[in-house]
Amino acid sequence: MNLSKSYDFFQPDMVPERIHIIGCGAVGSTIGELLARTGLKNITLYDFDIVEPHNIANQMFTAEDIGKLKCNALKELMVRINPEAEQSIRVAPEGYKGQRLSGYVFLAVDNIDLRREICEKNVDNKYIKAVFDVRMRLEDAQHYAADWKNKAMVENLLASMQFTHEEAQAETPKSACNLELSIAPTVRDICSKAVINFMNFVKGRGIMKVVTSNPWAWFGDAFA
Repeated sequence: MNLSKSYDFFQPDMVPERIHIIGCGAVGSTIGELLARTGLKNITLYDFDIVEPHNIANQMFTAEDIGKLKCNALKELMVRINPEAEQSIRVAPEGYKGQRLSGYVFLAVDNIDLRREICEKNVDNKYIKAVFDVRMRLEDAQHYAADWKNKAMVENLLASMQFTHEEAQAETPKSACNLELSIAPTVRDICSKAVINFMNFVKGRGIMKVVTSNPWAWFGDAFA
């Protein structure tokens, strides 16, 4: 892959560890696409869900992917970006079922209970370097992260998860058909911030514990 546009800023060999993307929907597919463009290849994708027609509006998939497993469709996209990654990208079509984690973990599942369970079970996992969590609504989103060697950061991340999936669902905007609403610009904005946080951490610049985003609020009263 020709990385001449970015290599002086970020080299993929700075990340010898594996990256785990747990969930390949709106957040996971966008993060996967962004990481692929940095030349990173040692990535495992977890998701048991399939691409449905309504996923095309806010995820990185196209109509040609409908009916495919999301993890497989995302791998295909990432390999189209970087053919050298084909042998390195792994898929877990059963989703996350307690597999051993190491390196960097991106939490992108749409269930806070599972996110909390993953973190709790890996609190003492010395092979994890950092965890990056992205949570979406319609216009706003939040990104939480923790250096896994910093116990205070790990505790803060867990403290931010002390609510249930049902409570989260109640706060999520839905259509008249009870479908969760989500729009691509909000997804891209918060996922870009999460990947920037990851890249800064890898480059030794530290880690932002919390990043909030509401790109729609930037315009304020501009249209009044």
